[in-house]
Amino acid sequence: MSVTVICAAIQGRNQISFQYSLGSDPGPRLVEPYMVAYNRAGHLALSAWFLDGNSESQERQSWRKYLLSGISNVTVLRQQFATPRPGYNPSGGRAFHSIQCAV
Repeated sequence: MSVTVICAAIQGRNQISFQYSLGSDPGPRLVEPYMVAYNRAGHLALSAWFLDGNSESQERQSWRKYLLSGISNVTVLRQQFATPRPGYNPSGGRAFHSIQCAV
């Protein structure tokens, strides 16, 4: 998975779509990407606001974390987002460290 493509979308504040192969509900995702960083387990991950797609969660739109190893077929979309969603922590908080790119 190319971190460069996702980071370019983050810098441009463009929505992305991708296929996610991990978890109990693999399939397409549509998100607003906010950060690529390492999670507490040391895996490179994407922190994003989930907009649409497959989801095992009952909460439709909310913060999600995706391991980059499970992301494929990334498409950077023309649709942009403006201000960060409520709860966004640009420092990564306790969930993320060694930030590669962020809004």
